[in-house]
Amino acid sequence: MSDAMVDQVRRFNRTVTERVGALNDRFLGRERPLGEARLLWEIGPEGCEVRLLRSRMELDSGYLSRLLRSLEAAGLIELTPSGSDRRIRVARLTAAGLVERAALDARADAHARSLLAPLTSRQRERLIAAMHDVERLLTAASVQIVPVDPEHADARYCLAEYVAELNRRSERGFDPSVGVTALPHEVRPPAGQFFVAYLHGDAIGCGAVKHSAGAPTEIKRMWIAPAARGLGLGRRLLGELEACAAAGGAHSARLETGAVLTEALALYRSAGWVEVPAFNDEPFADHWFEKALG
Repeated sequence: MSDAMVDQVRRFNRTVTERVGALNDRFLGRERPLGEARLLWEIGPEGCEVRLLRSRMELDSGYLSRLLRSLEAAGLIELTPSGSDRRIRVARLTAAGLVERAALDARADAHARSLLAPLTSRQRERLIAAMHDVERLLTAASVQIVPVDPEHADARYCLAEYVAELNRRSERGFDPSVGVTALPHEVRPPAGQFFVAYLHGDAIGCGAVKHSAGAPTEIKRMWIAPAARGLGLGRRLLGELEACAAAGGAHSARLETGAVLTEALALYRSAGWVEVPAFNDEPFADHWFEKALG
């Protein structure tokens, strides 16, 4: 990336922090800074586990604790053990906290209107469209793709969602134990690798690499949660899997997929995968692809 890009990001950050009032220790004219106001909003009327707040807001544990103590001292929240596990703390808004959150919501709406008011109708449309793009791109940049054990709880969750989606979209029914497998020992180092994509601590995708002695490496169990699609994460995850296969010494990789997965078919073709004759007897596949790895 160029220095000009970095400079533009920094200018954008300065403009946004000034315009939204992030530099004021009395955010939206209330008695607290932006961090505390945002925390009240995230806790919400139903309350929220502290560990989820930390993950969702990507805050250091010490800083989050200070924010929570400040809100608790102000009588706006209370911290209690979870009913299901007393080791887990839950933050809940008090009656005063609910009133304060409502006041912040009203002022935030008014502030948003004040940002749009000086603009023409066309300018408002451009700004809203640009904000939408920025939000989605920053969300995509927040995703982390990391190797995990295939029997980790997050890996099992993604695989269950993967199978459930295939069975929703196909009349044939998909059974991962039938046909070409990707069992835990087959996608665990050194035989392979399993990856999970995370957004703010939540597992939103997965994929696996399965090495085969004397044959091309296989890409298996690639899935992105429907809510996270359209962010370019499928292409990014596929790139990670290809890089893992190449790092393991593979000169080419293979994968198979079903005809109902139209988005996956478009991705593979646009990413340089070439459709080839069937190279296995996978009963749930309709298309077979291969790609040479650089």
